[in-house]
Formats: sequence, C-alpha cells, structure tokens
Amino acid sequence: MKNTLFMAIIFSFLAYGCRTTKPVNEAAGTETHSTAVTPATNFYNPETWILGYFERSRMERPPHSEWFKKEYDNYHFSTDMVNRLTDISKDDINVRIVLGTWCPDSRREVPRFMRLMDIWKFPSEKITFIGTDLEKLSPIGEYEKLNIERVPTFIFYKNNIEAGRIIETPVASLERDMVNILTRNE
Repeated sequence: MKNTLFMAIIFSFLAYGCRTTKPVNEAAGTETHSTAVTPATNFYNPETWILGYFERSRMERPPHSEWFKKEYDNYHFSTDMVNRLTDISKDDINVRIVLGTWCPDSRREVPRFMRLMDIWKFPSEKITFIGTDLEKLSPIGEYEKLNIERVPTFIFYKNNIEAGRIIETPVASLERDMVNILTRNE
C-alpha cells in the first residue's frame, strides 16, 4: 500500500508538477567539516511544505532559507527595467503569490521576485502568499477561483481587478513582465 501511494505521488508530480524535470539540490557540496557533506533538505517531503496563507518570514527561516537567501542575493536584474518599475505608483496595486515550496521553479522565482519588490519598496501588507501541495491545491476559502494550474503564479491586481499574471517562469524577465503588466492600458 505504501509503495502504491508513493508511486502515485511520484507520478502525479512528474505529470503535473511545476514543469521542472529534476529536483534542484541547492545544498550539494556544502561542507560542515573538511570531510562531511551536509545533506540537502528534501523539499518534496510534505513535512517541509508551507500550505495556505503564510508570511514571507516563513521562507526566510530554515529549511526554506536554504533556497530563499541564495536566489534573493544572486538575482541579476535589468537596472533599466527596475527604474521603470519604481516609477509606477503602488497605491492601487496588490499581489498574490501562489507557490509550492516543493517546486524548484517557485524556489527560484519567488525570492527573485521578492528582491524586486524590496527594491521597489512595495508594501509587504499588499502581498499575499499562498502555499500549495503537489496537486497545486491550497486549504483556503475560494481558492479554486484563482484558477491555478502551475506554480509559481504571481497575480497582479489594480484597483482589486486582475491586471495580469506571471505563470511559472517569466516571458522576458520578472522585472520586464511586471512593467508590461502594470503599464498596460496607460
């Protein structure tokens, strides 16, 4: 029974995952002693998942800080696009970020996105984080109305009306896609 359940979970992930074909091993090669290697956290283990609504600080604490800090610190962005982004008024904008902490795409794109939001000085209270399981489901009310098929999904709202989404990976770059979404119809 355990093997059947395990195989079903693996099959579900491969068939419906966040479209990454192999897990990312962020901590490979990190040494704690001269001969010992720290084992990487298995983010496919449900015990590590963050589900439902949560605060950013959850990603900044272990075990998630393993991937959050690395991607946040190492993201190279277009200064021109960031300058254009910082010229956009934040007053009527809110963002929902739907992610799976098990998903390599989420673990790459969400910290990068948060770096851009910090540079833009976007108010943290206007960002909502929603964690999902492997089926991209979350235990929050009216979640199905979000129509999430892939993670991460960044949903931008202007005056409480959806203005656009970045789904899984940006088309051009996070910062360019954000500018394109937020300046449409201006």
